[in-house]
Amino acid sequence: VLQLLKGMQRGSEDRKGSLSCLRRALQNKETQQKFVRLDGSIRMLIGLFTSSMADMQMEAARCLHELSHSSDPTVAEACLPVTSYLLTYLSGHSIEFMELCLYTLGNLVVESEAVRRQLLPQGIIPVLASCIQSPHEAVLEGLGYVLSQLLQAKEAPAEIVPLVLDSVLPQHMLRLVCSGLKAGTGAAVEFAWCLHYIICSHTANTVLLSLGALPALTSLFLEMASEIPQDAPEGLELLVCPVLRCLSNLLAEEPGCHLQAQDERLLIALFLILQSFLQKHPFMAQECLWLLNNLTADKPFFCWALLSLDLLPALLQLLPCSQMASVLVLTVLCNIAEKGPPYCQQLHQQQALALLLPTLVLPDPQVVGQCLELLHLLFLHYPEAAADFLRQGGHRALEQHQSTPELQERARALLDMLGQPLGATTLNPCHPTSSAFS
Repeated sequence: VLQLLKGMQRGSEDRKGSLSCLRRALQNKETQQKFVRLDGSIRMLIGLFTSSMADMQMEAARCLHELSHSSDPTVAEACLPVTSYLLTYLSGHSIEFMELCLYTLGNLVVESEAVRRQLLPQGIIPVLASCIQSPHEAVLEGLGYVLSQLLQAKEAPAEIVPLVLDSVLPQHMLRLVCSGLKAGTGAAVEFAWCLHYIICSHTANTVLLSLGALPALTSLFLEMASEIPQDAPEGLELLVCPVLRCLSNLLAEEPGCHLQAQDERLLIALFLILQSFLQKHPFMAQECLWLLNNLTADKPFFCWALLSLDLLPALLQLLPCSQMASVLVLTVLCNIAEKGPPYCQQLHQQQALALLLPTLVLPDPQVVGQCLELLHLLFLHYPEAAADFLRQGGHRALEQHQSTPELQERARALLDMLGQPLGATTLNPCHPTSSAFS
């Protein structure tokens, strides 16, 4: 590497060949670390990167890109002098060159807070905002990558998200997501995750809602669900997942959003998504259940729609999927039962108790605890459910938990309810909570 460096510094005839050899050498972690310690190495690369010789400039850009892959923050920080040039070259150069610059920037901001702190005053957000109107998919995908890395930084909520919100980026990202996700473009996927990270910062939802994010994403979700083929191709779940999360978190943070989203087709779309992906991608059950939990948490509209559309059996089938899925299914059922007697009556008539009994004997305190909350609501609002529970021997399952520290108080309270005259109870119902999935 030292010989290659000396050859390039002397301006030898085959500088491009030497630079190509250097690029290959820089794929090695140890070589990267040694290279940045060599006196004048980065300065030489920057000289070639900013030269007027297009072929040398491109090869130097490839070398810098290899360096940016290093997981060593000292390597990223050695590249600090090149950041302003990387930003400058995001306008007026070839598509391949811009793409290299974008991915190099994205890689550098992942590894180094120092790089991020230098790029912000250099105006990286306005530069990215000017690039988002590019007609080239490769440039947009690279831009989405840089932005997603910036938005995942620990300082993003306080320092980066406000800058993004003050730019034209949110409305263009929303447009590109809605137009590109169905086509499966990489840029649309990147921007969908960017919207997710912005929403999770808890500072952006007013802006996104004013841009019509909720109806736009709801419409997109409905279209995607209706067009999923019977045998969903691999990778399609990666397009659906960020839209699910965006909808779920918008609903969690802004209770008034429920009024904008009162469309029972959302429930049908959710269960279509589940049907399409559950077997090959079980994690999608959790993704869908987060959204279902937030839809049913505050307003009765979706609770009643779920019951009237006869979707309860499909929901109950998700109980064994995973520990988190079990908790979320039971939380959704609590959301429904909390709405009062007619809802509890429907749950009881649709045989919810029969599936709760096996859940009560599971060794997982979190799952059983949520099951106890649901039983309490059922007994409180629909005493016939308590009588039926007794007839099915449910009290024996409750007695097993009287010695479990985190469950014994609730188990004993339920046993007391079962021993009282029907309807006589003093316990307070639990309250549903919306959950943000970050």
